[in-house]
Amino acid sequence: MEGQESLLLFIDFEFTMPESKANPKGFYPEIIEVGLVAVQNHKIVDQFSSYVKPNRFPKLSERCKTFLQISQDTIDQGITFKELLHVLANYNEHASVTVITWGNMDMKVLRHNCQMNSEPFPLHGECRDLSMEYKRFFGDRNQTGLWKAVEDYGKKGTGKHHRALDDALTTFNIFKLVEEDKRYLQKPEPSTIGDRIDLTEVLNKFAT
Repeated sequence: MEGQESLLLFIDFEFTMPESKANPKGFYPEIIEVGLVAVQNHKIVDQFSSYVKPNRFPKLSERCKTFLQISQDTIDQGITFKELLHVLANYNEHASVTVITWGNMDMKVLRHNCQMNSEPFPLHGECRDLSMEYKRFFGDRNQTGLWKAVEDYGKKGTGKHHRALDDALTTFNIFKLVEEDKRYLQKPEPSTIGDRIDLTEVLNKFAT
């Protein structure tokens, strides 16, 4: 990827969960899966997917394993959080990077995980919450879930819900649909009087 071109970076994370709503002492969500889709000029130029080993609570709860349909062994073979930050920081080589997520939780958890591990936040540039843009655009009262938003368009999500790369790809697909609708609804440039009537015919009438 060339460093000077603008880049849209679609990101999705999956997180650890406590066994019950009563969080164990000191528990906080940690990133355990990452999906990245890098887009330039409306085309996917890079993808990255990996599981990530949590630091604070390395053993997954049964609830987490069931919900995400993953095993402890799978997570144990993932990259470290520090390696994840290195992957993310590589995208800063681009002159302009915009991070796009569905909801604000991904960036909140990433920032908190960085704080808890005494690491700097790895991403520069603007962060956009596409779910809020979708909500404002359609005038919804509540935020819509990612795959519900896809279904509202009469489409299907990519792959499997709650798999980070599939959700990142689905976010990119929703982004394309919303941007297309925005362009469609933009008012066309006002036409000139010459566009609306045949001036030659009018002038000929006055000439006779």
